[in-house]
Amino acid sequence: MNFTFSAPDDTLRTLLQQRIDDKTKPPGALGQLETLALQIGLIQHSVNPVLTRPHIMIFAGDHGAACAGVSAYPQEVSWQMVENFLAGGAAINVFCRQSGLGLSIVDAGIKHDFGRRNGLIDAKQGYGTANYLVDAAMSRDAAAAALARGRALAHAQADAGCNCIGFGEMGIGNTASASLLTHCLTGIELDALIGRGTGLDDAGLARKRALLGQALARGGRPADPLAVLAEYGGFEIVMMTGAMLGAAEKGMVLIIDGFIVTAALLAAHALAAQIVPYCVFAHCSDEAGHIRQLDYLGVTPLLGLGLRLGEGTGAALAFPLLAAAVNFLNEMASFESAAVSGR
Repeated sequence: MNFTFSAPDDTLRTLLQQRIDDKTKPPGALGQLETLALQIGLIQHSVNPVLTRPHIMIFAGDHGAACAGVSAYPQEVSWQMVENFLAGGAAINVFCRQSGLGLSIVDAGIKHDFGRRNGLIDAKQGYGTANYLVDAAMSRDAAAAALARGRALAHAQADAGCNCIGFGEMGIGNTASASLLTHCLTGIELDALIGRGTGLDDAGLARKRALLGQALARGGRPADPLAVLAEYGGFEIVMMTGAMLGAAEKGMVLIIDGFIVTAALLAAHALAAQIVPYCVFAHCSDEAGHIRQLDYLGVTPLLGLGLRLGEGTGAALAFPLLAAAVNFLNEMASFESAAVSGR
């Protein structure tokens, strides 16, 4: 599958930087907000960027390996949390309401039937993946189909007027999948990427490491990103990867959440490296491998709050900073307009 987009146009960089520097402040005094304003302006090819219909999409899916004990929680928590999202009771619901963000829940592959529900997008690719401890999580064709579905979902959001999209996930066992994906896509040592996920104790963490080592011994480290996704991914991670690539195709600003979302981005990056300039990295998660993912990509997150909830919560919390960056660029007086003397 080919994703056709290029890195943001750099021709406006000098003009944007001059506009930022002409605001009534010392150069660089707004720190990362200035970098963020420049980035958003370059993505949108505009010296007056705007954020329209900002939206968070949560991709939900189950993992066959969850039954082996890679998580502290039972698999049914996946569908129960989707119900919580739909009822408006989760942290992501609170933060989206607080910042006026749209929210969609995508059933990419939960082991449960929800029926037709408001706020739920039925994109189910299967009732969870296979157990990657004994077989590939999905076929290559299934991975390609999930990518294509994610791409279509992002395009639909763009066509509805959204130009800023944040990503979240839900799926018991998906930190384990993200660890395997990250190892295969980056070469970072697997043990350094395996964290406590939903709160494993020391014994649980040791078991998780042993199980993921067993999975890697079985499946190896595939040579191409689609094969990596098929071997160890979840439907929610693969579909999110496709949505990220589709969003970049539409010139959207992508807000990247924590460890699992960044694993999906690593797959997107392996398929199309020019995606990274479209991405704002919301925060550095408390999950062990996230800082290593960020270092591999050479990027700086906006926040460091010790979060490890997922759901897109970091993306929702970071959004007001994107709004602040755009607003200061558009609304703050220049030295000339305010009749303030420069240096």
